[in-house]
Amino acid sequence: MSMRILVTGASGFIGSFIVERGLAEGHQMWAGMRASSSRTYLQNPQIHFTELDLAHPEVLRPQLAACKADFGGWDIIVHAAGATKCIRREDFFRTNTEGTRHFIDILRELNMVPRRFIFISSLSVFGAIREHPTRKATPDNPWIYAPIKNDDTPAPNTAYGESKLEAERYIKSLSNFPYVILRPTGVYGPREKDYFVMAQSIKKHVDFSVGYHPQEITFVYVKDLVQAVFAAMVKDVERREFFISDGSVYHSTAFSNLIRKELGHPFLLRIKAPVWFLRIVCHANGYIGSLRGCATTLNRDKFHILRQRNWQCDITPAEKELDYRPEYPLERGVKETISWYKKEGWL
Repeated sequence: MSMRILVTGASGFIGSFIVERGLAEGHQMWAGMRASSSRTYLQNPQIHFTELDLAHPEVLRPQLAACKADFGGWDIIVHAAGATKCIRREDFFRTNTEGTRHFIDILRELNMVPRRFIFISSLSVFGAIREHPTRKATPDNPWIYAPIKNDDTPAPNTAYGESKLEAERYIKSLSNFPYVILRPTGVYGPREKDYFVMAQSIKKHVDFSVGYHPQEITFVYVKDLVQAVFAAMVKDVERREFFISDGSVYHSTAFSNLIRKELGHPFLLRIKAPVWFLRIVCHANGYIGSLRGCATTLNRDKFHILRQRNWQCDITPAEKELDYRPEYPLERGVKETISWYKKEGWL
């Protein structure tokens, strides 16, 4: 059955893939975005565009009211809009927390609450927890940390994670609000730019890593995350939170090794820097970025992300309740991603 679906942040990496899948399934898709946002990956003429200014409720209110008057509203809203890199700490909260609050408050005020509101959050809301080894590594079980679970206490160590957690708490404080919160781990795939920086570096024969303690990492290919989004739309599940990954755990070099393989095994200089050196680089880079008025890839938040050792998470609830079945192990996902980078001339 065709649904009317709004995707905020539709011009972004994840949002554009959600719009594409919705169209492929025959749904009516609305791309919610700023007027200045790129439409590079939103070329299908069937897409409905609606400008949404989440930062200014006095502007957002008439924008949503016009949608209600025009067609009544949406069956499903996927709130994928958000800031992952900002110059100032308060900018994360202005976009990720206050923007979400404004959006939901006006939806409720206008009686436009959808049948399901899917919020794209992040594993980063939990921060660096369960980082003390719980077992010794063995050939059968090389992982020494325990997976992060939904009933753990969040302790975000980045402004991004804190802002997402505050948004989650607000959503969960609302009675009878039909939300599903998805907390993906590191999302990669075509169009993504942060992991692309790693591919660029490896092509230039350098692989940079940080810290000497074991690091256990998880990933999710963008199309698997989108699968979880659409499962959350149709399953009889609400007011729940789910971690999303590909279900596997990887050593810190797994991603770079696969990129190197897809690039034809170029000569590689592996540089492992101590944590104190990373702190200096990230803080200096963040300071320079603030002077220039632009967000940088290496910043104070990125320092905490790179320093974190345990990125394991328990996806069992998503598998049981959403029937989530990841289809892209890291090798398949990296192969498809690097192929796209080459095709598009990025590499």
